[in-house]
Amino acid sequence: MSPRSCLRSLRLLVFAVFSAAASNWLFGVSWQQEEGPAAKHSTWYLAKLSSVGSISEEETCEKLKGLIQRQVQMCKRNLEVMDSVRRGAQLAIEECQYQFRNRRWNCSTLDSLPVFGKVVTQGVAFAVTRACSSGELEKCGCDRTVHGVSPQGFQWSGCSDNIAYGVAFSQSFVDVRERSKGASSSRALMNLHNNEAGRKAILTHMRVECKCHGVSGSCEVKTCWRAVPPFRQVGHALKEKFDGATEVEPRRVGSSRALVPRNAQFKPHTDEDLVYLEPSPDFCEQDMRSGVLGTRGRTCNKTSKAIDGCELLCCGRGFHTAQVELAERCSCKFHWCCFVKCRQCQRLVELHTCR
Repeated sequence: MSPRSCLRSLRLLVFAVFSAAASNWLFGVSWQQEEGPAAKHSTWYLAKLSSVGSISEEETCEKLKGLIQRQVQMCKRNLEVMDSVRRGAQLAIEECQYQFRNRRWNCSTLDSLPVFGKVVTQGVAFAVTRACSSGELEKCGCDRTVHGVSPQGFQWSGCSDNIAYGVAFSQSFVDVRERSKGASSSRALMNLHNNEAGRKAILTHMRVECKCHGVSGSCEVKTCWRAVPPFRQVGHALKEKFDGATEVEPRRVGSSRALVPRNAQFKPHTDEDLVYLEPSPDFCEQDMRSGVLGTRGRTCNKTSKAIDGCELLCCGRGFHTAQVELAERCSCKFHWCCFVKCRQCQRLVELHTCR
């Protein structure tokens, strides 16, 4: 199996998971790289379109590379939510980069570097879900199915996040690309499964937020609503699932094809588990054709025995050590009233980078 094929498998899994979460979360969209060196998933391109500004005209939908025709049509019919899709894709990249920051592959590729340099604090499923709840979108609003008195005795009120709309849009916009390949595509089956697992991670971590009402801060009456979790919480959960993902292969089950564990001794995966088709390469060396940066020049931890340590991260090639001057705040004092004044101090530290 080729390194490029293995790399695609890893990216497909990571991007599908984080963007399905970000997308469903911001309102429901996943991304991943498509089969082939240059064809990438639609939300990957959306994330890179920071220079476009706003996706507010139908002509812009035609210019979005990577979309299949049915996605272009959905874009035109849902212009008001497309910026949320784009922001969600960006959020997914940033969360992916954070979760894999100490790995040999840190969710960066040669052709995606401009994206990672831009700090974006919003995400797709979350963005659309929140956009619904805040009244930014005409097609959706608060989740009005949450009402009445709960079994715990509090009153459902306020504006519950409309995660149902985010999930539905994600399934329609993202999954249509995979479904267009037909039931015979193993990679499409994997992507559809992981997309749904990402959505379930959002739903599983939905939380209840409450506010007390009463005299002098008492809680005579408590009103609550459902809210999407911080995306960092979802990212941590998905990272754990990624580390425990199951290697699968397609098999004929009855009249259809399904993904089953490659190792018969492993228990079948659930709808919330992540799956992959091929193991990944080691990502040690730069591979321009596959878009792998390698680990040369990466900062490593000299004292760590984990993957962020110099021995493992540098793939046994050794590392350089340099003295660098670090500027930091020091001797901070509080002045009445009311500010803190600090000095700028210089400190020499050792910086270790992979050879």
